[in-house]
Amino acid sequence: MIYSLDKINEMADGDQDFINSVISVFLEEVPQDLNGLEEALENEDYNQVYQLAHKIKPNVDLLGMEQTRAAALEIETLAKNEANMAEIKGFFPSLKKDVEQVVSELQKDFDL
Repeated sequence: MIYSLDKINEMADGDQDFINSVISVFLEEVPQDLNGLEEALENEDYNQVYQLAHKIKPNVDLLGMEQTRAAALEIETLAKNEANMAEIKGFFPSLKKDVEQVVSELQKDFDL
């Protein structure tokens, strides 16, 4: 398991509906953002890459996905500085793999 509900549980204070809501939003938004990020990388659109990585980062952080957050931060920072696009693209496969794995686990774990 590469995610943790510790931060969400702390925020929820026992409110299972809140936890389910956060998970549902993650499952709805993050895969869409990931697809958008992949497209922005293909189009070498620095601004869009920056914005989507910036949007993904807090969502993966909320689920305690430290490595994934680090990859999103790296993509965000490099895109903001308009660094070498090949270098930016190098961080995407691990980000994508982690998000897809967590989406699959969350769907199974929460019957969503």
